[in-house]
Amino acid sequence: MRKYLISNEGTFYKANLHCHSTMSDGKLTPEEVKEHYLSLGYSVVAYTDHDLMVCHNDLTDENFVALNGFEVEFWEKDKPAKAWAFRSQCHINFIALDQDNDIQPFWHRSKYIIGNNHLRHLGKFDENEPDFERWYDEWCISRMMREGREKGFFVTYNHPCWSRENYSHYSKYKGMNALEIMNGAIQSGFEDYCPYAYDDILRGGEKIYCIAGDDNHNRHPLDSVYSESGACWTMIKAEKLTYKAITDSMLAGNFYASEGPEIYELYIEDDKLFIKTSPAYRISINYQGRKANCVMKEKDGAMVTEAVFELSKKHGYFRLTVDGPNGKHACTNAYFPEDIGLI
Repeated sequence: MRKYLISNEGTFYKANLHCHSTMSDGKLTPEEVKEHYLSLGYSVVAYTDHDLMVCHNDLTDENFVALNGFEVEFWEKDKPAKAWAFRSQCHINFIALDQDNDIQPFWHRSKYIIGNNHLRHLGKFDENEPDFERWYDEWCISRMMREGREKGFFVTYNHPCWSRENYSHYSKYKGMNALEIMNGAIQSGFEDYCPYAYDDILRGGEKIYCIAGDDNHNRHPLDSVYSESGACWTMIKAEKLTYKAITDSMLAGNFYASEGPEIYELYIEDDKLFIKTSPAYRISINYQGRKANCVMKEKDGAMVTEAVFELSKKHGYFRLTVDGPNGKHACTNAYFPEDIGLI
């Protein structure tokens, strides 16, 4: 019996799950973001401006879904201001799973809105809740991740490389939905393709997904090679293009992350894993343990477009990477034997 890991039903929708606009430090208005991303073939954008959630439900129509969210930041306090670029930071996105959820958790009435304080009045919060104080430690960060999920948000841990965080930091974070395995800072030269961080967190016991987001601020011309828009994306398989259908698929892990290569099918049949892709230099599978396998292009230069791998629960989780001919990657989520009925 065939079991699809990425559904065989519905349509793939191209999504940017990390975006900044003029509601914080981005250069495009929310409306301009929509028009630009539509021109790039996107159907979904999560508006995750810094520290302030403003709902953009008015931008959603039959061709586009605007997801509502916000990004929060933590940073080291024990270094002088001039050393900002050397401080470790942690950035987290919260994306509302329901378009009517317009109450921003973790609100502080006087702190933590930087660069868009003049828009503070647009924030909606629970007035019965006390001001939330942020601390750059694993306890506070994990608390926000867990409580964010409890309050109806999809929680992502963003760009560990740009943040100058490493294993000693992110291995202690508990409760996220996903790691941002690819980030648009790639366009600026940052090493923000970080599969190593994904494996570190998975091997630490967290069952999480991996996404890709532009983190676009659009400070460069939109037609510039340095523009973050379109640098990487999350391909979400959903029954239809509606807010709930998209967020339901996000919760179910019905997506993959990409800088370019496409994944058409991913399924298990007779304890074998089948994947079909766009032309690739290599398709590889990595496991929780010290095991890997790959199918590579032929000596005559012919690209591969499919692969079959043996599966066994003794190897723990597995995930796949598609390496395109241009050096770009696509990454599946990790799959655990006990969750997919692997015997």
